[in-house]
Amino acid sequence: MKTIAISIEDETLDRMDKLTATNDRRFRNRSKMIQEAMREYLGRIERIEEENRERAILRQHRGRLARQADALVKEQSKS
Repeated sequence: MKTIAISIEDETLDRMDKLTATNDRRFRNRSKMIQEAMREYLGRIERIEEENRERAILRQHRGRLARQADALVKEQSKS
């Protein structure tokens, strides 16, 4: 683990301190709170990026996928 320095707004720091002062053991200190927040944020950003890549693939192949879906429906309707 690395130690880094960050700048943070006073209001945000005050809000963090209020949470770390509670008995909620999830937030034992500022470092743990920031670590958890960054893990959650990065996970969310990575999911959004993956969804965007998947959407691009679907857009790129939507014509072929539509034709395949039509063919499947026609095949199933024959039964």
